[in-house]
Amino acid sequence: MSEQPATAPDRQPLDEHAAASARAYAAEQRARVDVLASVLEDIAANGYPAPETGVPWEDARDAHLERLAGEPPRIA
Repeated sequence: MSEQPATAPDRQPLDEHAAASARAYAAEQRARVDVLASVLEDIAANGYPAPETGVPWEDARDAHLERLAGEPPRIA
């Protein structure tokens, strides 16, 4: 992906609300990726955590599905 923005004719401007929504979504995704990166850096520096300190994947999945069920629907 190029770091240079496309020229003006190739771009369609966003209204103020859409631009703010895109920025908010980008910030949310950046924060999530930062959390993942910090976990991976910790594993690289200190090794894998002990299995008994973890959460079974089934419990993590169920908790995540409960969180999703409680959120309002998203429209793409």
